[in-house]
Amino acid sequence: MPEAMVEQVSVFLQNERGRLAEVCRALGDGGFNMRALMVADTAEYGVARILCDRPHAARNALEAAGFGASLAEVVAVVVPDRPGGLADVLEQLGTRGVDVEYAYCFVEPEGDSAVDIFRVDDPQVARRALSDADVRTLDAADLYEPDAAG
Repeated sequence: MPEAMVEQVSVFLQNERGRLAEVCRALGDGGFNMRALMVADTAEYGVARILCDRPHAARNALEAAGFGASLAEVVAVVVPDRPGGLADVLEQLGTRGVDVEYAYCFVEPEGDSAVDIFRVDDPQVARRALSDADVRTLDAADLYEPDAAG
């Protein structure tokens, strides 16, 4: 059985006071647990990128609450939690022709590694490139409870 790619929920927000709190409340009230959050903004809009359990159900709950939400496949990489760890991984991707659109990371509190999330053009190509470089990638089940599309 093929391994499930890691999926991220993206939520489009107007830059208004309290909108991010409303997103977090909608997820919290729905019983969703966020593993990572990254927010990027422009003058009028922002995008919250969220790694959470049950991403399909989370997207549906956010849409039901009136938010524009979508799913995207991303690559999750285990990076040694030491100076230069991320640079080593990015160099491996760069030498193999994989461009990173954006990235964010979180540290496992009980481990000695960080998890970096990369959005790339082709996640399968990136995963193969990282595997060839002996860099460990994670599957959805390593990070959250994968759920069915719907």
